[in-house]
Amino acid sequence: MKPSRSRKFWILFWGCSALLLSLWFLFLEVRNGNLKWFDAPVRALPLAEETRNDMRALLSVADFVLKKDGITRTYLVLFQNNYELRPGGGFIGSFGIVKIRNGELLDFSVHDTGNFDGRIPSTVEPPYPMREMLHVDSWKLRDSNFSPDFPTNARQAEIFYRMGNGEETFDGVIGITTDVLVSFLSVTGPVEVPGYPGTYGGESAVWDLEYQVEVGFLEQGIERGERKSMMNELGFQILNEVKTLDMSGRWKLIEVILRDLHAKDIQVAFDDPGVSNKIREAGWDGSVLHNWKGDALLAVDANLGAWKSDYFVKRSYEYVLDFSKEKPTATFSVTYLHTAEKKDWRTGNYQSFFRLYVPKGSWLVSSEGFVSEPVFGEEVGRETFGARVFVPMGSEKTVSYTYTLPSSITPDFYELLIEKQPGVHDIPMSVTLLRKGGSMLKKDFVLDRDVTMDARGEVLPRSGS
Repeated sequence: MKPSRSRKFWILFWGCSALLLSLWFLFLEVRNGNLKWFDAPVRALPLAEETRNDMRALLSVADFVLKKDGITRTYLVLFQNNYELRPGGGFIGSFGIVKIRNGELLDFSVHDTGNFDGRIPSTVEPPYPMREMLHVDSWKLRDSNFSPDFPTNARQAEIFYRMGNGEETFDGVIGITTDVLVSFLSVTGPVEVPGYPGTYGGESAVWDLEYQVEVGFLEQGIERGERKSMMNELGFQILNEVKTLDMSGRWKLIEVILRDLHAKDIQVAFDDPGVSNKIREAGWDGSVLHNWKGDALLAVDANLGAWKSDYFVKRSYEYVLDFSKEKPTATFSVTYLHTAEKKDWRTGNYQSFFRLYVPKGSWLVSSEGFVSEPVFGEEVGRETFGARVFVPMGSEKTVSYTYTLPSSITPDFYELLIEKQPGVHDIPMSVTLLRKGGSMLKKDFVLDRDVTMDARGEVLPRSGS
């Protein structure tokens, strides 16, 4: 027989439940007045740090976006297709412009980035090796997210928007991967888009949408320049379904949104300093932690093969750090499994430019499995090693870098920061620490968000700041 819970337990349980539901109700329903008054009570509540930061960020964003002050706020939304992975989340095939005033949606429009890029002068040298692999002569909006750091990508996207004579001034930039579509549809259920065939629901929704904008529009006699216009209608249909959700559905929606925020499938940058600070503290801004002093890893793929192959490519990571040598020596390996067996409109052989971000002062000793010699760089306070990867369909390939770490990385008070690339799915990861005395620690886990690991092998979510 299970032990009965105390009266104190149930008072605390229902009290916390009522509190969380009340916070969600405030977020959805309170559209006038200032919600900042609620910030101090949230700070004082006995909640986990991440929950507290999430609630504070929710309230701050709601107060800023939904307030009734007569000001029109405009946001740039980057739709990042992580089936064609890029460092910041995925190929930007489309972008949206959202306008909100007094808590009401004034306008939501989706634009084909390929069309817009035709307005941008071909004057910006593309990052290496974009010219060599994609055969483009200039860097433009569709490829602007070539950094794993979202604040960097947001600024670059706005630069290209202005270069293309875009007329809007943005109050914020939001990056969204295709996985978010699946998340929303898991709550709303399948939706139909008037004037277009089929139903969009479940994990197949992404491929159904891909087929529509890559192939289906031809069968329907739609002009190529208008092939992505149906995304407007799809967005409004999903929004209408969200408006009809009951309290249970709304609570489920906030759960999947928070999960996508921490997984970097949603990344947010606001110009307002107050809101920006809350977003950063919650870890929603997709930033690389610049001021980290310990060991660090960030593996970044850029699919430059112009296929949607990342849906079929499965990854696993392995990190081995040896403290028994004169200098701490690390080996980081990625194993790619390309599960597709034949070429079609979605996929072909996988071609990527893989970069590893490591602590400043690290020194590359050797590399294996790549199809090019490594190149070196420095970004967001990290050293980078980069080389090209080629994985034929139906095959498995392992690539690795071996490097020495700076002398500041020691087994005493060791801590490892592992940051996840936006847009990648759950990745099996193994970390092995070899100590000077001959002892070994091995930890296996799934990387689904940024985490830290200490010398005891304890893996914890990374705090936002």
